[in-house]
Amino acid sequence: MGSKASKPAPESPLLDEPWREVNWSEEKQRDLQDVKNYKPPTEGQQVRILLHGPAGSGKSSFINSVQSVLNDRMYRQALAANTFGSSFTKKYTTYKVPKDKDTFYPFVFNDIMGLESREQTGVHVDDVKLALKGHMKEDYQLNPQSKLSEENQFYKRHLEPNDKVHVLVLIIPADTLGIIRHELVQKIREIRTAASDLAIPQIAVMTKIDKACPEIGRDLKNVYRSKYLKGKMQQLSTDVGIPMNCIFPVKNYHEETKLNNDVDTLILNALTQIITCGDDHLKFLLNQSD
Repeated sequence: MGSKASKPAPESPLLDEPWREVNWSEEKQRDLQDVKNYKPPTEGQQVRILLHGPAGSGKSSFINSVQSVLNDRMYRQALAANTFGSSFTKKYTTYKVPKDKDTFYPFVFNDIMGLESREQTGVHVDDVKLALKGHMKEDYQLNPQSKLSEENQFYKRHLEPNDKVHVLVLIIPADTLGIIRHELVQKIREIRTAASDLAIPQIAVMTKIDKACPEIGRDLKNVYRSKYLKGKMQQLSTDVGIPMNCIFPVKNYHEETKLNNDVDTLILNALTQIITCGDDHLKFLLNQSD
């Protein structure tokens, strides 16, 4: 009797080589120094970064993670919830990042209610558009059923240069990307179109990568070797139109009590790209005003 044919070895979930290079031993310090040294093109200017995305995607956790890395300790200023579904954030909130005892970094984050697929739930798309233009005042209580009206006391009529958004950042979870409904994708596309009409650059930050891929959960350095994650990033790029070189995977701090060099490296990599885009937009606006 002939011998049974041997079964082929299972295909590895990892690429032989990373498709995006990361110098894990050096990039953290280089990017950290770049952030610390950053100065906007105009004195007193600040880069305004608006975070949006599905409810429970990790917007508040990303803000906390950035603050943790830059302050070299765990930071929990932005209230976050470990849920996916309805939004935990109810008000339009600005977060400054302390640089030292008396000063702040020249960029701020704006957190807004999460998007949801159903009508009259989650942040109203028109409210995100108003925030992009700078018309939404701090602490506005977001209402999923109606947008901010010009008669409302939280509508800002007279705008200053620092009121407008300079970078729009989509926060999207890798572990639930496959179940995001078409209606929510359409809302993201509508917001992206509004930002493009204003010449506002856009970045996507993909969170929860350790939950989405076991190989990344075991070793974060597998982030750019994971076939699964690369596929998810390509899916996101196709769904919402953000180029692959504008999508950055991160792991937010949510369970840890101590900082981790690899986590910091990915967060700083995303942050430096966000700041660079914001700086480019500020220079664009300066050229437009000349």
